Amino acid sequence: MAAPVNIIVGSHVWVEDSVLAWIDGEVFKINGEEVHVQATNGKTIVTDISKVFPKDTEAPPGGVDDMTKLSYLHEPGVLHNLATRYELNEIYTYTGNILIAINPFQRLPHLYDTHMMEQYKGAQFGELSPHVFAVADVAYRAMINEGKSNSILVSGESGAGKTETTKMLMRYLAYLGGRSGVEGRTVEQQVLESNPVLEAFGNAKTVRNNNSSRFGKFVEIQFDKNGRISGAAVRTYLLERSRVCQVSNPERNYHCFYLLCAAPPEVREKYKLDHPKTFHYLNQSDCYKLDGVDDTEEYLATRRAMDVVGISEEEQVCISVKFQEIVFLPLYSKFFMRNNSFQEGIFRVVAAILHLGNIEFAKGEEVDSSVLKDEKSRFHLNMTAELLRCDAKSLEDALIKRVMVTPEEVITRTLDPGSAAGSRDALAKTVYSRLFDWLVDKINSSIGQDPNSKSLIGVLDIYGFESFKFNSFEQFCINFTNEKLQQHFNQHVFKMEQEEYTKEEINWSYIEFVDNQDVLDLIEKKPGGIIALLDEACMFPKSTHETFAQKLYQTFKNNKRFIKPKLSRTSFTISHYAGEVTYLAELFLDKNKDYVVAEHQVLLTASKCPFVAGLFPPLPEESSKSSKFSSIGSRFKLQLQSLMETLNSTEPHYIRCVKPNNVLKPAIFENANTIQQLRCGGVLEAIRISCAGYPTRRTFYEFLHRFGVLAPEVLEGNYDEKVACQKILDKMGLKGYQIGKTKVFLRAGQMAELDARRAEVLGNAARTIQRQIRTYIARKEFIEMRKAAIVLQSHWRGILACQLYAQLRREAAAMKIQKNFRKYTARKSYVTVQLSAITLQTGLRAMVARNEFRLRKQTKAAIIIEAYLRRHLAYSYYKSLKKAALVSQCGWRQRVARRELRKLKMAARETGALKEAKDKLEKRVEELTWRLQFEKQLRTNLEEEKAQEIVKLQDALHAMQLQVEEANSRVLKEREAARKAIEEAPPVIKETPVMIQDTEKIESLTAEVASLKALLLSERQAAEEGRKASADAEIRNVELVKKLEDAERKVDHLQESVQRLEEKLSNSESENQVLRQQALTISPTGKSLSARSKTMIIQRTPENGNIQNGEMKDMTVASHAREPESEEKPQKSLNEKQQENQDLLIKCVSQNLGFSGSKPVAACVIYKCLLHWRSFEVERTTVFDRIIQTIASAIEVQDNNDVLAYWLSNTSTLLLLLQHTLKASGAASLTPQRRRTTSASLFGRMSQGLRSSPQSAGLSFLNGRGLSRLDDLRQVEAKYPALLFKQQLTAFLEKIYGMMRDNLKKEISPLLGLCIQAPRTSRASLVKGRSQANAVAQQALIAHWQSIVKSLNSYLKIMKANYVPPFLVRKVFTQIFSFINVQLFNSLLLRRECCSFSNGEYVKAGLAELEQWCYESSEEYAGSAWDELKHIRQAVGFLVIHQKPKKTLNEITKELCPVLSIQQLYRISTMYWDDKYGTHSVSSEVISSMRVLMTEDSNNAVSSSFLLDDDSSIPFTVDDISKSLQQVDIAEVEPPALIRENSGFGFLLPRSE
Repeated sequence: MAAPVNIIVGSHVWVEDSVLAWIDGEVFKINGEEVHVQATNGKTIVTDISKVFPKDTEAPPGGVDDMTKLSYLHEPGVLHNLATRYELNEIYTYTGNILIAINPFQRLPHLYDTHMMEQYKGAQFGELSPHVFAVADVAYRAMINEGKSNSILVSGESGAGKTETTKMLMRYLAYLGGRSGVEGRTVEQQVLESNPVLEAFGNAKTVRNNNSSRFGKFVEIQFDKNGRISGAAVRTYLLERSRVCQVSNPERNYHCFYLLCAAPPEVREKYKLDHPKTFHYLNQSDCYKLDGVDDTEEYLATRRAMDVVGISEEEQVCISVKFQEIVFLPLYSKFFMRNNSFQEGIFRVVAAILHLGNIEFAKGEEVDSSVLKDEKSRFHLNMTAELLRCDAKSLEDALIKRVMVTPEEVITRTLDPGSAAGSRDALAKTVYSRLFDWLVDKINSSIGQDPNSKSLIGVLDIYGFESFKFNSFEQFCINFTNEKLQQHFNQHVFKMEQEEYTKEEINWSYIEFVDNQDVLDLIEKKPGGIIALLDEACMFPKSTHETFAQKLYQTFKNNKRFIKPKLSRTSFTISHYAGEVTYLAELFLDKNKDYVVAEHQVLLTASKCPFVAGLFPPLPEESSKSSKFSSIGSRFKLQLQSLMETLNSTEPHYIRCVKPNNVLKPAIFENANTIQQLRCGGVLEAIRISCAGYPTRRTFYEFLHRFGVLAPEVLEGNYDEKVACQKILDKMGLKGYQIGKTKVFLRAGQMAELDARRAEVLGNAARTIQRQIRTYIARKEFIEMRKAAIVLQSHWRGILACQLYAQLRREAAAMKIQKNFRKYTARKSYVTVQLSAITLQTGLRAMVARNEFRLRKQTKAAIIIEAYLRRHLAYSYYKSLKKAALVSQCGWRQRVARRELRKLKMAARETGALKEAKDKLEKRVEELTWRLQFEKQLRTNLEEEKAQEIVKLQDALHAMQLQVEEANSRVLKEREAARKAIEEAPPVIKETPVMIQDTEKIESLTAEVASLKALLLSERQAAEEGRKASADAEIRNVELVKKLEDAERKVDHLQESVQRLEEKLSNSESENQVLRQQALTISPTGKSLSARSKTMIIQRTPENGNIQNGEMKDMTVASHAREPESEEKPQKSLNEKQQENQDLLIKCVSQNLGFSGSKPVAACVIYKCLLHWRSFEVERTTVFDRIIQTIASAIEVQDNNDVLAYWLSNTSTLLLLLQHTLKASGAASLTPQRRRTTSASLFGRMSQGLRSSPQSAGLSFLNGRGLSRLDDLRQVEAKYPALLFKQQLTAFLEKIYGMMRDNLKKEISPLLGLCIQAPRTSRASLVKGRSQANAVAQQALIAHWQSIVKSLNSYLKIMKANYVPPFLVRKVFTQIFSFINVQLFNSLLLRRECCSFSNGEYVKAGLAELEQWCYESSEEYAGSAWDELKHIRQAVGFLVIHQKPKKTLNEITKELCPVLSIQQLYRISTMYWDDKYGTHSVSSEVISSMRVLMTEDSNNAVSSSFLLDDDSSIPFTVDDISKSLQQVDIAEVEPPALIRENSGFGFLLPRSE
């Protein structure tokens, strides 16, 4: 990863930073080898040019999913790409075929649901977004195709998500292999259920993690020859045995010790346990408790986990002792009956190890001898012997003595205290190791293995590289393991590089392989390696850690991988692939010692505890006579060698898990922590291997697209892409590159050099553009200034002209003012004189008028006084008369009311009213008909009364009008007479009597007129009241009519519902009855039942015909019924004739009979024949099975859409006819109460009369009347065979529909894969212009869409030609468009290259083709198919809108994409990239808001899957078909020629014949 030298001023680079690891900035000054960088955080950094790496400014904003696609493959580029993707919740990234998984520390259920598994199943590696499922799928496909076992190596430090990744791998493999485990548990579940047990006995607290695995786990998932899971096994490697005896502060021993010390009091009392600080193996560290962990709860959880994996408390222990030891069992049988469980034995061994560690030794009386130190040690020795069920004295001798066997004699020697303590620790480590191995074997036996399995997929979960402040023997072994795995990893990566180079046919022989074999030789080489020197030091009693360290210094003083620290005499440093690690040699010797002592083996083999004895089976005779030294380092190396042999026999796949932060919280990415894990995981080592060859690879198209500007003449020439790339590279003068078959391979640094040249060319072009722009701006400013000057001049001239015009206007105005003033003065004097004359005339006229007015006023006042006086007298008389009338009326009404009250009280005392009310309630249902009739009669009566009342009111009004007219005429005549009398009177009236007489006459006339007016007013009021009453009556009438209509509609609806329910109930009961009859037929009395059924068929034929009024007296069936003595022979001949007719019908319908006037002939013929033969009404018949078999044989060829469409039309039509004809029998006897209730109503009696009509469907044919429409069909009492035939026909209709739909899906599926991504423009399009390029690409894409439209048209044409009902056609295309929507939308969300602006334009153009097809196909056939594309339409609409950063979340969710979920919008927004204009996606605020909403959804347990489901169900029912299809006129259907001339089918001929 050497830094390129093509760094210039203005380059964007990466610089090392102490906090952020790497920070980006821009170079603003270069001084020799010194570079000055302005960082983005504002700091100015000065560094060496060799420590600066170029930054790709044209990298996609969302990062790349495969880091081999990075323009600059170096450490900061990798880190920035991972951080960018992690911010978008893209936790998986490829590096070639290596998967990097970053722990999100939050639930992302949409990434692991079944939809996602379906998408990755069978997909090519790299085709979809990076995912753990893709790695598992590649391993599974390689195992199936090549027959070779595969392995998946999952590595990473604790908390990086290894266990969760392993779980997902096994889930996906279980999804592909599909094998159910024991008791309903899958293999994956059984393997995962073993984790708590293995963690309790194999995990411990380390400096970095509270639950670190101190062993490696290799899960083998075994498969049979068919690719199905046949078994599984858990292999463990490299258990850290030394931790049992030595623990460093602040670490802990294995969890099981602390869990047992925190067990319930009765358990601790039984094992004599106390606080962990009282035990030597636990108190070497000050850490006894873990934060947030309750050891008591964990103890109980561990015991429950043991129950789950088969280590049960009740299970009997397998006794693996020698036969001669069985004699001792009776002595302990009582104890075994109480404590014979596996769990009991396990925790007895754990407690024994704790007590064993507290046994201390002191010097004995003899030289180099030892004895127990004190009584406390004696107590722990006895407890250990009791728990292990061995003799205490034998245990003591095994710890402090050794037996040496020589040819002459057997020598027993004692051990000094130090050696005795070593023997004690060796026993503890051996016992714990055997216990752990037994647990693993037990778990494997619980899961179940397949010994015949030939292939497997292994998942390795092992501890990662460790480097602490203080590192001891444990870290040495772990890092040795990781060095081995790293070598395996490097070889695999180099192999992949070789395959890539070989595939592209380039020369790679001179590329050096980055290997770490020198480190492995330093550690494991024999003789002379560190492990060999450590074993040698352990075998010498007087060796110390200082002598061991000095031996290392002398041996490896010239080794470049071995470093001696300056300030330490016992430490040494090894330069690993992930960095330098310093180890402390103080405890190396103690932790490496592991004697296999013969005395220990003999002691525990003879244990009286079957469980302990089972852990130590007898050894061969020759190996049990002496103690043999066996170091942990050597054992570790052997196990590691076994693991590597297993991995080398499989095809490896790698997953590197990364923990992005140490606080274990989401959305936090710590650069320094991540880069260290990438180093430890070997990812950066893989990058170094890539950089040793050709780290930068670009396809010819990408290379020309990016660097074509360096040689425009090459693009303009008609060169092949490969030749054009060659010419560009030659022009730039690069050396060492390679050109393969499809890619250009560049050496490290060459990409930066090309980018620098490209930046220079683009800079020159930018300067040219700037020069032209500046020229354009200056000329534009000059033209604007000249225009401004001309405008200014024109405005100034205009102002002068305006001033001259204003002066002339003022002069003219002055002359006009003078003229008008003179006119005003003359007129004013004239008006004054005129007003004076008028005033004088007005005064004189006013005086005369006032005098006349005064006289008239006095006369009028006298008249008014007289009128008021007369009115007062008349009104007083009227009031007194009215008061007397009211008093009389009140008295009479009071008398009538009292009389009525007495009658009501008498009626209330009678009980008949109660009885009448009770009868009314009981007969409410029966009164429904009466109420309807009464309401109808009431409506008629109301209308008649309303008409009569209106006539009466009109007559009365007419009479009143006549009276008023007469009164008016009399008043006019009298007024005329009075006027004439007044006129004829002399002008001066001198005689007073005459004057009084006239006044009285006038008063009488006036009174008469007033009375007539009052009478007229009262008549008018009465007429108005009549009109109001008439209007109210009409309103009430309308309301009653509405209520009556509503009641009728409700009754109709209830009647229909009751009838449908009765039919369904009777159908179900009939089926149950027939099934019971079939069950009875199987019984021993079946013969009599079958004979009886035949008789019933013959005798029920006339009854099923509903014979009434002697219509069928001449029928042969009736004559046979009347002649039972001769019925057998005629019945036989009739059956033979009917069998011949059935054969002819089946032969006929097996052919394509075509259509008659859009009606399928076959369906109509079948229906007519079945109805005529009364096949629906018989208990047994074979005609239905033969028809079904004919249909089944016709549709066996599933690809023949013409045949499928033909039978789809026939089955739907036949099912429609059956739906309107068949009626289940037995309803009357099953629901008598409902029958009575229904029949009591008007509609019940009508429907009952309709059902009992003598004109049945079969008789109508026999009588020659035939059928014309579905309305003419009469329901037939159907038996079980007919109902079964209807169900089978429905099933075949659904099957044929599904076959046609699936055929169309298969036809368009390959085309959809081509439609989702626009074809790339060719190299020529880079020169010929964007418009022409878009036209070519558009034409290429439309070709695929037009193929889809062609397929749709083909299917539509076939279905139209076969007269498939439009309802079914609409359903087919609706589901097809839904399938298109699901496929396109899911592909869009899973492939980042599809979420681009140009791709959105292409898909939008293709969708327009589908919209045009829907429009041309009309709504009758297309229906709502276009609406099914709503998801892809809105997604594409979002891709092609401009100014996305300005859109708010509310606008996106409510206006642009209301159908899409937040998860889908977030996925599109983060994957979007603009390959056309370079614009950005939505703003970061919108992304943050989406993330918050997604978090809330996940907390609310809402499904967060962003993928859509394809609905393959049948989207209709039989009722839907019967409601949607039109009526079928089957009367005029011409029978086929095959049966036209047959006399037995004469009923099929039309009525005209």
